[in-house]
Amino acid sequence: MTVDEKRKMELNTMRQIMGIYCHNKHNTQRGELCDECQDIWSYAKYRVEVCPHMEHKTFCSVCKTHCYGPIYGEKIRAIMRYGGPRMLWVAPIKVLRHMFLEWQDKRSSK
Repeated sequence: MTVDEKRKMELNTMRQIMGIYCHNKHNTQRGELCDECQDIWSYAKYRVEVCPHMEHKTFCSVCKTHCYGPIYGEKIRAIMRYGGPRMLWVAPIKVLRHMFLEWQDKRSSK
């Protein structure tokens, strides 16, 4: 898998999770983001696009360098904590792949 493919996959997954969060918490239409979530999405998208570790890492949650500032980082963690488990109903294969890659990363770092 190329770096660009990994980046696109990570952004796609992140956008889906943010969509779930915004729809359920801010009552937006499916697939749309409110202004606050759009701001967070723009920030997160930029950070993923300039990530220097994309070639070697799997997901931001297991990266040793945290690129997000404290305010955005906390907001993104809250969104991921809420939307991540709910992705099981939207895209179960992505969730299983994510869990496998995290497990594999933790296992290889031991």
